[in-house]
Amino acid sequence: MDKIEQNLLEQIADLHEVPQGAYNIRANGETAGRSTTENIDIVTKADKPGIDIIIKAGTKKESVHIPVLLSQTGHQEMVYNDFFVGEDADVVIVAGCGIHNGGDEESRHDGIHAFHLAPGARVRYVEKHYGSGNGNGRRVMNPTTVLDLAQNAYMEMETTQIKGVTSTKRDTRATLAAGATLIIKEKLMTHGEQVAETDFVIDLNGEDASAHVVSRSVAKDTSRQVFRSCVNGNSRCTAHTECDAIIMDDACVSAIPEVTANHLDASLIHEAAIGKIAGEQLIKLMTLGLSEKEAEEQIVSGFLK
Repeated sequence: MDKIEQNLLEQIADLHEVPQGAYNIRANGETAGRSTTENIDIVTKADKPGIDIIIKAGTKKESVHIPVLLSQTGHQEMVYNDFFVGEDADVVIVAGCGIHNGGDEESRHDGIHAFHLAPGARVRYVEKHYGSGNGNGRRVMNPTTVLDLAQNAYMEMETTQIKGVTSTKRDTRATLAAGATLIIKEKLMTHGEQVAETDFVIDLNGEDASAHVVSRSVAKDTSRQVFRSCVNGNSRCTAHTECDAIIMDDACVSAIPEVTANHLDASLIHEAAIGKIAGEQLIKLMTLGLSEKEAEEQIVSGFLK
């Protein structure tokens, strides 16, 4: 990999070198590196672009890295990745996409990640999106995540996008069986004329299934954000979704919640808050010697942690 691709890899996966354990690195539409382990296999799909990640039942304390790098201006792709996580496995999966566009053509990565968690499986999934480059070409990422959690499965999903992505549509759909738990933490920042849309659709089908979704975002300049969440309680279950946004300059943020209880014992809560940085917060930091801009940066950084 060249220096640009190495920087992208560091930004989206916190990697300074090839990771230990199982990994698949995709660069400009080609496989740039792959490793499997005794418990984790990675297989190239035969019918369409993408891979199958197969994790054996009972696998513990292992990780999988599957970063995607785009450094050629004008490169556009659609990738399909499926994760099959065996019963009682407990693993960490690190994904993400970095696009460097130094030209005038649009670079774009669309991906569909489908997770199939067997009973009792546990997954921590980390996904980061990052854009760089001084060209006029757009940097577009449209991730779709499909989650199928079997009985007593557990998934924690952390998604982050804080720099350089011109346009994104983030679509997450989840189905939970009895006793399954889903926790989603989203962090998002837009600036310039960037556009970001987030859609969550969660179906709680099994008894005692639970979901907790927290989205924190900052919109600067003339950027636009839309947050939609649709939670369907189809059994005795609990769910809480929360959208907190800071709006700055001439940006626009919309929060569109929808909760539907289709069962007497479905307990569903949605919270949404959009507002500017409080004046007293700025004043307090400025009395400590920070400029107004430095104070704003400190507040935004703390909000997105």
